[in-house]
Amino acid sequence: MSVIKVLFICTMNICRSPAAEAVFRRQMKDAGLQRRVRVDSAGIQGQLAGEAPDARMQAAARRRSYDLSRLHARQVRARDFQDFDYLLAMERTHVESLSAACPPEHRHKIALLLDYAPDLARREIPDPYYGGPQGFELVLDLIEEGSRGLRASVIATLNNTPGLNNTPKLKSPPG
Repeated sequence: MSVIKVLFICTMNICRSPAAEAVFRRQMKDAGLQRRVRVDSAGIQGQLAGEAPDARMQAAARRRSYDLSRLHARQVRARDFQDFDYLLAMERTHVESLSAACPPEHRHKIALLLDYAPDLARREIPDPYYGGPQGFELVLDLIEEGSRGLRASVIATLNNTPGLNNTPKLKSPPG
């Protein structure tokens, strides 16, 4: 059985990327794909490694029945570029940082999560950390939209990669 690995990335891994991890993990469970898709999150920076997600993000996520309580921040590791099939950033500065650190043969895996939501007018998910509660709700709205498009892409990839231990052929993100 092929397994697709998805890594969501934001600045410190305490707001946007853990929320994306929880949202997408739920979508994969709802689709019956939790054994075929591994989901994780990380931050560009590691100062808060080991910390729980921001309490405001946890509260906003909980209102939508997403549980972030077991997640802990970590920094992107060099082996993530090889290990993951999708490296999905929340903003362009993350893409730039990842691209600079990534071996050339893996750069095709890096994209913005909202590349999978081509109907949205925006490509970046704003950092809610310094704003009010409405920012966390907006982040969740955007993540849910991007995750729906990503889910369709992952399902299509899984459907096109039968067999044991096949490396999935990644599709270019829409847009």
